[in-house]
Amino acid sequence: MVRPSELVEYEHMLLSRHGHLSKNKGRRTDSRLERSAYVLLSRIRMQGPMSIGELSDAFGLDASTLNRQTAAALRAGLVERIPDPEGRMARKFRVTEEGERQLDEEREGNVHGLERVMADWSDEDIAAFAGYLRRFNADIERLDGRPWPRP
Repeated sequence: MVRPSELVEYEHMLLSRHGHLSKNKGRRTDSRLERSAYVLLSRIRMQGPMSIGELSDAFGLDASTLNRQTAAALRAGLVERIPDPEGRMARKFRVTEEGERQLDEEREGNVHGLERVMADWSDEDIAAFAGYLRRFNADIERLDGRPWPRP
């Protein structure tokens, strides 16, 4: 007899596989943002300006990785450095207007792709699926100790 968690594991494996099969390493063919930039911009947008230390804590990544990611985002004009609004020493990163625009375009492209996949689903089924995904992610975040801000 197969345990329900084994079914979830298998479907999770398949879901993660779909993102890695495209020519662009999980990105849409019309995508302009690297996945790391997409996640970085999304987090800063939800939480507000963040320092390297805060980003490191939020993502569970070392500062050198985040320095590379934020440097690339700075060069691309997606984020800018600002003084800490609370007067502390560390400078923070804030999403620029260009970063907002590209993030919105990327998100809309992703939503459009999901709408194509779920074209035959009812609104109720989509809402239920979103609820289960939210619960699944929130429980992972709870166990990891790194909650993600949500609207």
